[in-house]
Amino acid sequence: MADDHSLLSKDSFVMKLPKQSSLVLRMVVLFFVMVCTVYICSICLKQIGVSPNYGFLNVEVFERPCPEPNIEPWDIPFLHYPKPNTYNRDECSCQPVRYFAIISMQRSGSGWFETLLNNHTNISSNGEIFSNKDRRANVSSIFETLDKVYNLDWLSSASKNECTSAVGFKWMLNQGLMKHQEEIVEYFKTRGVSSIFLFRRNLLRRIISVLANTYDRDAKLLNGTHKSHVHSPKEAEILAGYKPVINTSLLITELKKIQETTLKALAYFNTTRHILLHYEDVVENRIVRLDDVQEFLKVPKRELKSRQVKIHLGSLSQHVQNWEEVQTTLKGTSFENFLRQDF
Repeated sequence: MADDHSLLSKDSFVMKLPKQSSLVLRMVVLFFVMVCTVYICSICLKQIGVSPNYGFLNVEVFERPCPEPNIEPWDIPFLHYPKPNTYNRDECSCQPVRYFAIISMQRSGSGWFETLLNNHTNISSNGEIFSNKDRRANVSSIFETLDKVYNLDWLSSASKNECTSAVGFKWMLNQGLMKHQEEIVEYFKTRGVSSIFLFRRNLLRRIISVLANTYDRDAKLLNGTHKSHVHSPKEAEILAGYKPVINTSLLITELKKIQETTLKALAYFNTTRHILLHYEDVVENRIVRLDDVQEFLKVPKRELKSRQVKIHLGSLSQHVQNWEEVQTTLKGTSFENFLRQDF
């Protein structure tokens, strides 16, 4: 019996030995796996460039400025990266935007010209925003309005999507522009706003257009509706049916006044980045002149179209009641050539 007991004890010992060995082996394997896992993770983190300081990493990526495009150094001040309050520019947040203002006079073709610009996908021109007197009441209200337009927060029918790359508006000389010219010039130069001058050579045609448009404000010839611009030949024919009488006793004085105002505007804003266009040149060589404007605004060149129809076609003699009196007044003066120009 003693031998049997001894044998049983030995067998029990033999059975327990593999369990201890298995536990040690498991611990070794587990430790090895942990070491390998830590090593592999450290290699991966280095390859993807993740820093252990996550807060610093996030700030660095979020605040990183947009890269400057490959342009000349002098052009950098005219590139802007607006952050609108009314929407998010999303993937276009790093697409630079250029600011512009179309400086002109009423009935000088600026409405037609603006529709051509707005036909471009990347250009937004927002009309005569300073026709509202409150917006031009003082310099502060003018600047407040300008800031809103150039921050892409001015919502109008001309507003494009977040990928706008040139934004501006029409500014008539009699809408506070000349009154506050010093402050506005400084604003343009400081904020990098480019000026697009658009004037009319034939000032006589402009006067006729002004008189006809003024008459239609009251007469409302188009089914009781006043329209400064039309989109059909029939509408143009109806409006052209009115023939104004020009006050010839004041005609020379008025033409000189318009010329002087135009020259003053050119002199005031000559120090801003600008381009000078004449309505007649755009009509005669539309593709060339519009290519010049697109190059000036640094946008991709496109064929630009407008639905507007010209109202006063042909010879001026068809559009003025006292044409012979006008001829007599202008003959022998520096304005005589206005009698023969077609545009």
